[in-house]
Amino acid sequence: MSPALFVRQLFVSSRPVSWINTAYPFAAAYLLSAREIDLVLVIGTIFFLIPYNVAMYGINDVFDYESDLRNPRKGGAHGAILDKRLHPAVLWASVLLCAPFVIALVIAGTPASWLVLGLSLLAVVFYSAPPLRLKERPFADSITSSIHFFSPAVYALVLTGAMWTPQLVLVIVAFALWGVASHAFGAVQDVVADREAAISSIATARGAAWTVRFSLVAYAAAGALMLATEWPGPLAAIVAIPYLVTVWPYRSIRDADASAATRGWDRFLWLNQIAGFLVTLLLIWWWLLVR
Repeated sequence: MSPALFVRQLFVSSRPVSWINTAYPFAAAYLLSAREIDLVLVIGTIFFLIPYNVAMYGINDVFDYESDLRNPRKGGAHGAILDKRLHPAVLWASVLLCAPFVIALVIAGTPASWLVLGLSLLAVVFYSAPPLRLKERPFADSITSSIHFFSPAVYALVLTGAMWTPQLVLVIVAFALWGVASHAFGAVQDVVADREAAISSIATARGAAWTVRFSLVAYAAAGALMLATEWPGPLAAIVAIPYLVTVWPYRSIRDADASAATRGWDRFLWLNQIAGFLVTLLLIWWWLLVR
């Protein structure tokens, strides 16, 4: 296979539409805490934008190959069906792309930040890879997936020596619940394919309808927690509403029809961009208030 085709497969596998979901939490948390743009911010943002996603989704696509073959939604924004001949190269590319950034961040960090970064990377690897393969452990799969998205923010806060106030903890917990809810809903659409490949998940274990309702509760809880934060934080609770509206129609979906939830997941992917824009406006407002 030509290098150009390999790069294309790696690009599709990395879900570029979702890159912002890991880079933005790091960049926003770092900037709000450090209050300056420096080299570490640039390095960290690039790392969580591209190499982190190449590793996270590439490793997933390698170890989910059998399920992906049975999954009609694979091959675009939802990820690549990687040619089996590429699997070793994808794993190597994941390591080689991440290594220089991780080394630079370790040099710039502290033991506490090393620990957070290390745990974040372990979650990236062992969500999909054996022997832990946490994505096949119901509930642990949603928690680990959530770590992929909120840990960059936690890492940025630890890296910059932020003060952990109760308000900040509430924001991070709300973000974590958003991640749990999003993973759970995303797992619903794969119930049939995962069962055919003998892959366990929160959705295969609990059923599609139960999992959708669990997702609704987690989204609602995330919004409720934001109501307890300092102004203008409570306005972020509004951001949960479009997610609830998107997920609600699938609350009674049957397992056999679970693939229909893909329509909701497609809206979810773009809803993230809108939610990110609204959160950015709130962060700018907060920045102006505390200056």
